[in-house]
Amino acid sequence: MSVSLWFCPDADLAPAVSATLAAHWLDEQERETASHFLFERDRRQYLVAHTLLRRVLALETGIPEAEAVLRRSPHGRPHLQPPPGGLPRGGAALDFNLARTHGHTLVGVARGHRIGVDLEHLGRSGAALENIVEGFPRAEREWIGAVPAGRSRTRRALRLWTLRQAYAKACAPGGGPDRAPYAHTFTFTRADEHGTLAFTVDGEGGGGGGGGQDRWCFLEFEPVPEMLAAVAVRIGPPEDGPPAVHLRQGFPWARAAPRVLRMT
Repeated sequence: MSVSLWFCPDADLAPAVSATLAAHWLDEQERETASHFLFERDRRQYLVAHTLLRRVLALETGIPEAEAVLRRSPHGRPHLQPPPGGLPRGGAALDFNLARTHGHTLVGVARGHRIGVDLEHLGRSGAALENIVEGFPRAEREWIGAVPAGRSRTRRALRLWTLRQAYAKACAPGGGPDRAPYAHTFTFTRADEHGTLAFTVDGEGGGGGGGGQDRWCFLEFEPVPEMLAAVAVRIGPPEDGPPAVHLRQGFPWARAAPRVLRMT
């Protein structure tokens, strides 16, 4: 099993190019959504994110960008509607997730497994972040509070926030493979500098998720300075092993050689 990640700054796609691609590739609902943004920077980020998503899906499945049919579950989770006869390039059912912030977009794709991704800029702080942390489990709050207030504490809080968001997005009910539950509590035990040491769901350890033999793998990395990224993937029995992650950066006009990362 492998996971594909595609990270793209808005600056990699000129405004005129993203507008042209959006006009040809996006569906009516996407174009309508784009028209509702009040600020041009937000509209531009939406257009880059969704043209990137359609380009990635085209590379992964063989479905032309303008022909990909994207649906949303009642809970808002997007998924690809396979064409009659299946995906042109075959393979297991495809799940994907998207995150965008501060002029950057991350798209994650997995085959036969649920995936969630999240992005956050390290500049986020203040009352909004404090309110978020108040909702974390006690063990996570204690880990955050074990370092002095300031950048170190903010970094810890955002490391947990991105990972919790990625996991929640992977669990959100919707039209991908392995519809996963998400009405449960969960706690991450993080390494001080990097990585996940343990993951507990509803008091049960071992990386489960209320799904019997189902397990979860996680990844955190910094695709560019000041930007935190997190990935959560639901996998099967222990013999499956952690998936390899192929990370590509920039808008994918072609399938460039990836950087290989390893989940835990």
